[in-house]
Amino acid sequence: MKKTVRIQKEADRGYTIGRDVFAKISAVEGIHLTKEMRKDFQTFEQKGLSPKDRREAISKKYAR
Repeated sequence: MKKTVRIQKEADRGYTIGRDVFAKISAVEGIHLTKEMRKDFQTFEQKGLSPKDRREAISKKYAR
């Protein structure tokens, strides 16, 4: 049986955009961060939180 090798295309890997680009896209949709949310993200960066830790902090604070 012949094995096939799949070459992963760039589109398959996904694409990560920065905060500024995300803010511009969100603005088109009418979504804006509050001052408190911006402060939260700034704190995350200062603490060097991982994406997982950021998600947990956001969930704890904003989840209903």
